[in-house]
Amino acid sequence: EASAALDYEAAARYRDRLQAIDAVLSRSSLVLADDTDADLFGIAEDELAAAVQHFVVRGGRVRGVRATTIDKELDISGADLVDQVLQRTYGAASPSEIPRQVLVPTLPDDAAELEQWLQERRGKRVSLQVAQRGRKADLLRTATINAQQALILHKTRRTSDYTARTKALTDLQLALGMDEAPLRIECYDVSHLSGTNVVASMVVFEDGLPRKDQYRSFGVPETTDDTDSLYQVLMRRLAHIDRDDAAADAEAAAARAVAVQDAEAPVVAERKRPRFAYRPQLLFVDGGAPQVAAAARALQDAGHTEIALCGIAKRLEEIWLPGDDYPVILPRTSEALYLLQRLRDEAHRFAITHQRTRRKRDITTVLAEVPGLGEARIKALLKHFGSVAALSRASVAEITELPGIGPKLAAAIEERLAKRAGPAREDREAAPTR
Repeated sequence: EASAALDYEAAARYRDRLQAIDAVLSRSSLVLADDTDADLFGIAEDELAAAVQHFVVRGGRVRGVRATTIDKELDISGADLVDQVLQRTYGAASPSEIPRQVLVPTLPDDAAELEQWLQERRGKRVSLQVAQRGRKADLLRTATINAQQALILHKTRRTSDYTARTKALTDLQLALGMDEAPLRIECYDVSHLSGTNVVASMVVFEDGLPRKDQYRSFGVPETTDDTDSLYQVLMRRLAHIDRDDAAADAEAAAARAVAVQDAEAPVVAERKRPRFAYRPQLLFVDGGAPQVAAAARALQDAGHTEIALCGIAKRLEEIWLPGDDYPVILPRTSEALYLLQRLRDEAHRFAITHQRTRRKRDITTVLAEVPGLGEARIKALLKHFGSVAALSRASVAEITELPGIGPKLAAAIEERLAKRAGPAREDREAAPTR
């Protein structure tokens, strides 16, 4: 009864706060300058979850409020959480959805790189800032208060995290017709840079929670399309199951044989299974019927048809099963759909992060091949031009304007970047294939 009373009081406070926020929003929607084009992010967090309030301001008016709540890792908070939120929000956004200005509670450590990434995705200048004063700061505070109250409501509704996760897994088992709940789920997403630099991500959820120590990324040197890439990656991953099964069984059998022959022999502990070798109950792919068909072919060829399979098509968030002509439609409020969305978003975030790391490594490697161009000058070049795309378009005269770079070195830089140019230009951001 005491717990119910506390829940009722929390809900009542939340309703009162919503009324106050609505009043502030009605005033704020009219007071910003007519040319204001910005996204504001209010974030509240605790050890397990974070609530995000995304205010969309266009033409000086609040055009929409997008609310999300995410379960987070203990090592993700503050600036790192802001980084993650921005990647989730804009990773699959179209250029028209990215505004001129993005306002956040605190700047991530790689704010300059994030700003450059947003500019490349938008094709125009984007400013990433913290609103410190004025009407934008007031609106950001409103978004933060809204996020705090949303987090309270989220925790009130989900009285037990374990209960919610158990329901999600049970609902998923029923929806997919599985014999048991999928305690280990592996999700795969294939990404590329305009058809080149193909990579795939694998994220792992156990008991409904992410296991980041078991995430993996794959490079795909040669492929025909995204379904072929997915098939290749799954064949490589599934090969580990049989290989490590045999090794673990052989070592365990040898240890037991020694124990039987010599009762006084020291006990030999059985080898702990490699993290990559645990058998998932469910493989989950980001995509619709074609991607599911490719994954099913991999399971068939690898001899692991006992593993369940499904995919999610983002347009309508429908769930596809192998061989079915029609998708499974989960209720929008379903805990099972919420779990699958978290898996899909996490796989996409991990793929984008891997692509960004590869991009920075690739361009640094390319420029390092230019004689006389050291690490300090490479950083200065990228900082001066703001992006790899701008540097690639720069003339010898423009490169020479940078202190310490003469005409000969500038010509060598231009020549090296010209050889690198082609379909995999660095101004094209990673995009998930469908």
